[in-house]
Amino acid sequence: MQGLLRHIYKYVKGYFQLMVLESLFNPFAVKRYPWEMFIAGVVYSLISLFLAYISFREHASLLMVFFIVMSAIPLIYNAIKNEEEIDLKIHSEWKLLREHAKVLLFLLYFFFGVVVSLAAAYVLLPSGIVEQLFSVQTSAIVDVQNNVQGNLTQFGLFGGIFLNNLKVLLFCLIFSFLFGVGAIFILTWNASVVAVAVGNLFKTQIASLATEFGSVGIMQYFGIGTVSFFRYMFHGVIEIAAYFVAGIAGSIISIAVIKHNLEEESVLYDALDLVLISLILLLFAGVVEVYVTPLIFSIAH
Repeated sequence: MQGLLRHIYKYVKGYFQLMVLESLFNPFAVKRYPWEMFIAGVVYSLISLFLAYISFREHASLLMVFFIVMSAIPLIYNAIKNEEEIDLKIHSEWKLLREHAKVLLFLLYFFFGVVVSLAAAYVLLPSGIVEQLFSVQTSAIVDVQNNVQGNLTQFGLFGGIFLNNLKVLLFCLIFSFLFGVGAIFILTWNASVVAVAVGNLFKTQIASLATEFGSVGIMQYFGIGTVSFFRYMFHGVIEIAAYFVAGIAGSIISIAVIKHNLEEESVLYDALDLVLISLILLLFAGVVEVYVTPLIFSIAH
């Protein structure tokens, strides 16, 4: 009887361990197989969305973001911690940047997973639920649109967008330095806002097409969904990469301070190089957003 109970206990314990989100993905394996972070982004987002809605509906739009962040922290912290250790072992800056690129890739996959899952939820869920889940994100989009409308010239628009993005990048750097992986909150928040923008564009285009032709086919749904996603991700992937690079830099410095490795010159030089790269990426993203994206998608439209 005791042997049977022991087996039952082991089975139940193993089952509940699998149900813990942080144990579903190995932080060291996802660096080798970064596409798994896309699945992690989808799984974490859908579970967080459901929990936020059933627990605190009035604050679900922000609570959802917090739940996603809490789920992702173990994975991302271990990855960033490993990057700081690599700084002490590898003295070639080119090799260091190649190692950081692996982390950047799996962070981008995670971002895309969050965007795709939340955008799908925005499109597929009933309007009443959508209003509660994405109310704050919708207000943020309206505020950004109102600020952008004041910049009538392309150069003025570029300056406004770049300064706003620079502010976000500085927050990523500061949050990562103060909280280790604090930038993940800002980036997850941005992912939820992008998801609402993509979902809203998709709904608008589908409604317009249905009004004009009376019905919409499967291929048209797929085409509009693809265009809606890339309308924001064409320049957004560069912008988000800049934020992640700055977040990695801040986190490396933060962990170095905690482990008393800040006196190592390789750590500081590597962090400064990452900050410089993030600024260059941000500048390039602003140019693409203002001068290239509207041109391409106006032609496609």
